[in-house]
Amino acid sequence: MFAIIMAGGIGARFWPASREHLPKQFLAITGDRTMLEETLARAERFAPPNKISVVVGRIHAELTKRILAGKPVDVLIEPRGRNTAACIGLAALHAKRVAARGVTEDEPMAVLPADHFIADVESFARTIRAAAEVARDGAIVTLGVTPNRPETGYGYIHTGAESGESLEQPVFRVKRFVEKPDYQTALGYLSSGDYLWNSGIFVFTARTILDEIKACMPALHEGLMEIERAIDTPDYEAAVERVYDRIESVSIDYGVMERTSKPIYVFKADFGWSDVGSWQALYELRGSECDEHGNLSLGDSMPSGAMIVDAKRNLVFSNTERKVALLGVEDLVVVDTPDVVMVARLDRSQDVKRFPESLKT
Repeated sequence: MFAIIMAGGIGARFWPASREHLPKQFLAITGDRTMLEETLARAERFAPPNKISVVVGRIHAELTKRILAGKPVDVLIEPRGRNTAACIGLAALHAKRVAARGVTEDEPMAVLPADHFIADVESFARTIRAAAEVARDGAIVTLGVTPNRPETGYGYIHTGAESGESLEQPVFRVKRFVEKPDYQTALGYLSSGDYLWNSGIFVFTARTILDEIKACMPALHEGLMEIERAIDTPDYEAAVERVYDRIESVSIDYGVMERTSKPIYVFKADFGWSDVGSWQALYELRGSECDEHGNLSLGDSMPSGAMIVDAKRNLVFSNTERKVALLGVEDLVVVDTPDVVMVARLDRSQDVKRFPESLKT
C-alpha cells in the first residue's frame, strides 16, 4: 500500500518556536526526532519507502529533503497551500502513476498528517492494515478517536451501526462528519457515545478518491487532470503552478466527506492519539517527564534545564543558550527563542496563534 504524509501546515499554535519557515512538523517536540520523522517511521511499518510520499509547500521543500536525506521517499511540492483536498488529490495522481507500473492500480493509500502523536505504533499499524483491507474494495475509510472530554477544537464523526470486521477489528458506518462544536454540543456528543473525534487520517485507493473529487469538486478534478497530463513532462511544474493559482482552498472533510453519496466506514482508534494542538496538549502528553512539582523543561539547547524555584505546573521550552528562571509562578508556558520570549497561561496556549496573526497585520 501507499502512505501519503501531509506536511504543509503552518503550526501557528506553537509560536514562537514554530514559524512560517519552521512549522511544528519540523520540530522535535514529542521526542528526539522531528514529528515528520516520527510519522515517516510509523508509515514504514506498512508501506515500502518507494511508496511513501511527503507533500510539502515550496517554502519547506529543501528543509524536508535535508531531514529525509537518504530515504527513498517521494517529496511532492505544492507552490502554495490549498488545504487537504488539493494535497490529497495531487498525491493520488502520483500514487496512481506508481501503481500503474505494478500489478494493480487499486492499492490503498493511507493519508497521514505529519504533526500527530501516536503512542502505540504497532496498534496503529494494525488498524491501518485493517482499514486498507476495507479500502481495497473501493470504500472510503477513516479513523476516529473515542473522546474523553468535550473538546471544541476537533471535528467529530457521528457513527452508525457496526458493519462487520476487518483483521479482527470492528468496522462502523459513518452517519456524518460534524464541524467543530460549541461546548454544550460537545458535551452531548461525549455523553451519547455515538461520536468520535475526527483524526484526519483516511484510507482509500487513488481511483476512489479521484472519482469522489470528480463527483463532489469538479473544478478541482479538472485541475488535477491538467496536472496529470503534465506528469513526467517539462511542463509539470508550470502546470502545478497554474492549477494551484486558481483552485479553492478546501479541506477533504468539507469538499468530499460531507458531500459524497458513497458509504464511509470508520475504525475506532485505540492507540493513544493526539494532534498535539497546543503547548498545553504537549505538556499533558509529556507529563510523565515533569518534576515533583509538575514543571516540565524541554529544548535541546537549554543548559541543564530551567531554574525553577517555588513554582508549579509550568512548561518551559527553549532553543537558546540562555538560562530560563522561574520563581513563584504557576500554570505558565514560557517559550524562549533567539528573537522572541513568549509567556502565557498554560490554559490559554491555544490562543498564541493570535500573535503571528497580529504580526501579519
